Amino acid sequence: MQEILRASVFYRALTALFTWIGVKWHESRIVIWVLSPSAGRDKFESSFISRFWRRLHRGLCAVFKKLRLTKLLSGSIFKQTFFWCLLPAALAPLLPTVVILCLSAVGIFSLAVRLGSDINTRIPASPVHTYIGLFAFAFLIATLTSVTFRGSLLPGLFTVFVSVFALVFSGAVTSKKQTEAAVKAFVLAGAAVAAYGIYQYFFYDPAGAGAWIDNDMFSDITNRVYSTLENPNVLGEYLILIIPFAAACMLTAKTWTRRLLYLAILAVMLVCIMLTSSRGAWLGLLLAAALFVVMLDARFILVGIIGLVVLYFALPDWIIGRFTSIGDMSDSSTSYRVYIWLGTIAMLKDYWFSGIGPGTDAFNLVYPAYSFNTVKAPHAHNLFLQLMSDAGIIGLILFLLVILSFYRTVFSAFSRIRERTTRIYLAASAAAVGGFLLQGMTDYSFYNLRVTLFFWVVIALGIALSRMPDMEEGYSLWSRS
Repeated sequence: MQEILRASVFYRALTALFTWIGVKWHESRIVIWVLSPSAGRDKFESSFISRFWRRLHRGLCAVFKKLRLTKLLSGSIFKQTFFWCLLPAALAPLLPTVVILCLSAVGIFSLAVRLGSDINTRIPASPVHTYIGLFAFAFLIATLTSVTFRGSLLPGLFTVFVSVFALVFSGAVTSKKQTEAAVKAFVLAGAAVAAYGIYQYFFYDPAGAGAWIDNDMFSDITNRVYSTLENPNVLGEYLILIIPFAAACMLTAKTWTRRLLYLAILAVMLVCIMLTSSRGAWLGLLLAAALFVVMLDARFILVGIIGLVVLYFALPDWIIGRFTSIGDMSDSSTSYRVYIWLGTIAMLKDYWFSGIGPGTDAFNLVYPAYSFNTVKAPHAHNLFLQLMSDAGIIGLILFLLVILSFYRTVFSAFSRIRERTTRIYLAASAAAVGGFLLQGMTDYSFYNLRVTLFFWVVIALGIALSRMPDMEEGYSLWSRS
């Protein structure tokens, strides 16, 4: 039958058609531009920002030499930048926000010590770094021009801080073993968060979850877990970022013992994200899974379609009910979000260029005058609308340029790298960011500072992975002084 099918005119015509489409696609200007970022890198090296950075580096070295800090800090633990950056990145969901910020500040200080101690120290840079820097600068300006400077000061500076930390983390990763250590540390921390979420489902008072459940539509849902992140939707956002890396660790494990360990971790994470009952997180996870498997092998598209059909009959009724309720305006959660979006869009018609400033204080000062049905909200419940509200159209455009440049870097590296482990990690980073952004369509996923910091770390990790073949083997935790 296969020989008869292959010899048929229809099969040959179909094969010729799709072959022609594939060739034209790969020869298209868009694909060539995406997969060839070297020109952008060359322009970056000669850009004003790059030149300014080199002058800043020389000035920092001069200060260290003048104050004799180079000898004082020789061999100091503060020169181990990767270690100090890994701590807040991995422990972000586990420790209080203040502690994470302090550890992140130590990481930034550690990079300054490394740079100031050696004029020859080079931080690998890419156009993504430029857009992250400009995004941080846009939020700084938005903070200074906010409708309430005092209310926007802390949230604005926090956004700038976590964006800058992404640049530091990217520069801190200098070896292959450090990259792998970062991925594994993130997955182990995620396993602890997910395990605690499952524990919470069975051993905490479900009355605390009432604010997140529409009892009229979902009477069979008694509680929603939030683990260490205070909100089920926030937990879902974090799990979207970490689940692809758990799958990557399972696929790249060298022994069956480790494969089974990571498979168990992945299962715990999947159960936990289901127990959040977050529809936005589920949609984000589906997109992340689709991106991950398609990047590894496009033939999985058919398998994925079959898998979705099977899931429809295999999943519990309460999960199917949550999925089918998406878009149902009789659901209080859906109608609440739609009214907030309409009010935010009405507000942005007057504040589209400059925004109103970062933070809930600025939002609550202006939004009530535009709200629909007097719906109160601390934010826009949409990442992109909120970014435009915080920093105007310029802030939103710069964020989109960060994402575009990130995917361009990752896809380019994925197309030229043949080493299996790196390709799987690159696919995981692309999948994590894509799923997170889809979740951001239904919620303001930067509301929790710890999750925001981890999102920027994933961006930085993807940039580091793109240069992994050029890295030295190095050490897992310590960088060379």
